[in-house]
Amino acid sequence: MKILANTLFALDIGTRSVVGIVLKEQEDSFHIVDLISKEHKERSMIDGQIHNILSVASIIQEIKMELEEQHGKLERVSVAAAGRSLKTAEGSVTIDISERSLISTEDINRLELSAVQNAQQTLLSSQHSKEEDHYYCVGYSVLHYKLNGEDIGSLIDQTGTEATIEVIATFLPRVVVESLLAALKRADLEMEALTLEPIAAINVLIPPSMRRLNIALVDIGAGTSDIAIANENTVTAYGMVPVAGDEVTEALSSHYLLDFPPAEQMKRQISSEDPLTVQDILGFEQKISSAEAVNVISPAVKRLAVSIADEIKRLNNNSSPQAVMLVGGGSLTPALPKELSVQLELPENRVAIRSLDALTGITLAESIEASPALVTPIGIAIAAKRAPIHYMSITVNEQTIRLFELKEMTVGDALLAAHVSARQLYGKPGLALTVKVNGQWVTIPGEHGSSTRILLNGAEASTKDLIRNQDVIELDFGKDGSDAEAAVSDLADGPASIHFYLDGLPVTLQSEVLLNGRVTSLDTQLADRDELTVRLANTLAAALERVHGAAYLSASEPITVKWNDVNHVLKTRSNSFLIDGKEVSPQHIVQDGDRIETKQPPLLQIKDIADELELILEARADVTFNSQPVTIKKQRIAAYVNGQPAELMYQVYPNDQVEFKTISDAPIIFSDIFSFTDFSLPANSASAYRLLRNDESIRFNEPIFGGDRLEIRFE
Repeated sequence: MKILANTLFALDIGTRSVVGIVLKEQEDSFHIVDLISKEHKERSMIDGQIHNILSVASIIQEIKMELEEQHGKLERVSVAAAGRSLKTAEGSVTIDISERSLISTEDINRLELSAVQNAQQTLLSSQHSKEEDHYYCVGYSVLHYKLNGEDIGSLIDQTGTEATIEVIATFLPRVVVESLLAALKRADLEMEALTLEPIAAINVLIPPSMRRLNIALVDIGAGTSDIAIANENTVTAYGMVPVAGDEVTEALSSHYLLDFPPAEQMKRQISSEDPLTVQDILGFEQKISSAEAVNVISPAVKRLAVSIADEIKRLNNNSSPQAVMLVGGGSLTPALPKELSVQLELPENRVAIRSLDALTGITLAESIEASPALVTPIGIAIAAKRAPIHYMSITVNEQTIRLFELKEMTVGDALLAAHVSARQLYGKPGLALTVKVNGQWVTIPGEHGSSTRILLNGAEASTKDLIRNQDVIELDFGKDGSDAEAAVSDLADGPASIHFYLDGLPVTLQSEVLLNGRVTSLDTQLADRDELTVRLANTLAAALERVHGAAYLSASEPITVKWNDVNHVLKTRSNSFLIDGKEVSPQHIVQDGDRIETKQPPLLQIKDIADELELILEARADVTFNSQPVTIKKQRIAAYVNGQPAELMYQVYPNDQVEFKTISDAPIIFSDIFSFTDFSLPANSASAYRLLRNDESIRFNEPIFGGDRLEIRFE
């Protein structure tokens, strides 16, 4: 028996079960002829991805054979890639716009493309994959435009320091499609058309005329909840949260000790039966009121609502949509719509379960019961008929690429698929030149590269232009900017001059320009990491160095002195300098017209040398003798110049040989007083006398000290 014309066969391959549906197209309406649902015999589907192709193919084969018994040979089928298999990632790009006066629409388009590629790289990193063609980009929406780090409505014609674009992009893993094809092939079926589950539900629930509104569609299944956002006449984002109806079933199972199937049945009966009769795993029968059951599942319902609400806001630019439509078997969970309205801060009538009664032009066979769970499989068949997803072939710079026509495809989508980096859409900027000038790093930017010219079928185009099958895209890549160049004169002023007089002679000083420590000219070209120093030689030391040489300030020869056969080098004595009779230091800043005089240091005397070496040439004691002050001196060290004895005031010349020798270290004694006075003892030796020091008796050979009172008393 051959299948009738205008009859559609569709499969909804879910996590827990596979639904096969046969529809008949009747002008502008569809009649659901038959529907079969079978659960997987093992866990062969995980998060929308077929993990056991043989097991899934076996279920498909069983459904196909049962339907063929009633409706004839089935050879082609429409299927959907699960929304939960979609991968969402955020990406951003920031560029320096300080050198650009305006930002055009095409600049923003290319920046968005770069941000999408950044999101793709983020996704690849998280999936530990480096193959860019493992994912198809099925859509993206802009989260934020930022200027200098602050949110802004539009970047067009804006000026500032830097511009940032943040996007959220959605990708479909290629392996999802390939595994679907493999399972269908094993069941002797050919893929007639492909759609995405969220798109399928949207196509039957939200017609294009409604998509100007900001609406979220949530398909709540057993293990996951798929989300699609419609806004501004298109589907802007897709997402998934890994919680759904099973979360609520498990809450009932744990609380009442129920096996999973009875718990699932209990969940479905909460809204229709009161009381509920269940039998736990120990064989005891329980009667439970619906109100109690609702109270038990309330925490799980709230967790589910919070997860869905958070993902909706994330996909919808951190804001709640205008309304939410719920489909799928999990949408029947008691109190879920109300809790979701609370989490999204929406009125209760803005969150609603949509069943088949919301579909216009759909009729059911008497044996099929209407349910929100049927919206997606019916939508798959209708969407595959009305808006099937095909491959299109595009040529990009003589490279043929194939695109999944998941939406209206643009030049930007083709460039993404051809792995054309957004950086290639502009010529590379020239290398900057970095030079250190007087200790501070200065950066001279290179020239900006020119934009890449995009030709679509020979006509100039933008990245947002739509493309069709067999279109040809050519890229005339922009030219790279020139590297930065600079001469010394670009960063240093010409030489400055100072005119003054030194000891009556005119002197002119000019500033010096040093490149990496060497004097250079102003027309010398600079290289990266060069160090440029501009030195104005305007100190007295620099002037003396310029006139007399670098060693002038330290030119005086040191004097070497021998003391007790050990050589000692004396400190050198430098010239001093006067301006208007006032002494100035070598660091003095010379002014234009200054008259500077050099003053030679005086010659050293023997006493000066002794003081510098901290030598005590003679011992001294100031005492009183018979009430008269007397100063007693006793030579300790003798000075010799060129071998001859020298007095303390002798002036020493640089070439003189000076030597000090210790001649005595004996103390000053009482008898030394007679060498510094004219006192003599009486001739009459019979006279008796006493020697006193500080009124105490002392002998002639005993030491005396400064401040002592000495006396000879006759008796």
